[in-house]
Amino acid sequence: MTALIELSRRPGGTFALVAVTLLCLVAIAAPLIAPYGPSAIAPTSRLMSPSFQHWLGTDQLGRDILSRLIFGARVALGISLTVISISLTTGVLLGIVSALSPRAVDLAIVGIFDIVTSFPSIILALALVAVFGPGLGNVVLLVSIVFVPHFGRVARAQTITIRNSPFIEAEKVLGAETWRVILHHVTPNIIGPIFVLACMDIPVVITIEAGLSFLGLGVRPPLASWGNLLNDGYTYLDQSPWLATFSGLSLILATLGFALLGEALRDTLDPKLRKTL
Repeated sequence: MTALIELSRRPGGTFALVAVTLLCLVAIAAPLIAPYGPSAIAPTSRLMSPSFQHWLGTDQLGRDILSRLIFGARVALGISLTVISISLTTGVLLGIVSALSPRAVDLAIVGIFDIVTSFPSIILALALVAVFGPGLGNVVLLVSIVFVPHFGRVARAQTITIRNSPFIEAEKVLGAETWRVILHHVTPNIIGPIFVLACMDIPVVITIEAGLSFLGLGVRPPLASWGNLLNDGYTYLDQSPWLATFSGLSLILATLGFALLGEALRDTLDPKLRKTL
């Protein structure tokens, strides 16, 4: 509770907490709060403006925009959290192994990180999905690969910093196993920066997924994604601006909320950046 109060007092912290909490609640309760099915077609109601019947209007097939945005939030959050979980787990494991291994192994792992990070994230994700094909499973797996070095580098740097600390040396002298040192001492000391990085990477993943879906290389219709909603909105922009407007606003609010949450968490958890309020 104290951490939440401290977080809310940071610049943008209150907005971030409200936006992220709202997004999570909407994603979890999507089937309960969506007024219509996300794929329910009504040809006689196509491209309607906002009304009491359809609060945000309808798309080119008469589907309710609000319902599709709500289910799109579930897709965006589900993909981003899955990608971050996979890349975080793999990256932290590789980073710790790299820091505690002989120099040859360390250089090999760092070299792999360098190869992956030498390409811009969106370009590499686009290239991988274009090669291996679109689809929900491929997007999750391939985008996860792109973000592994983000966490691996931080985990490696933090592990190198603390591996020669007096308390680590004391544990080794007492005969502690390597796994015990990693589990009880290394991991708790690196989890703070890793968690902050995860929060700051979530909006990037959401944006990449939306970009891939916009280009037809991500989530495939009829599954609702903010990216393919933007694509539909762009296609019919001259007939109805509502789909492009509302899907764009949803994407902006979600990415801004997670970005500000990451900034506020960094300021709250890092003693060097902590301010007296």
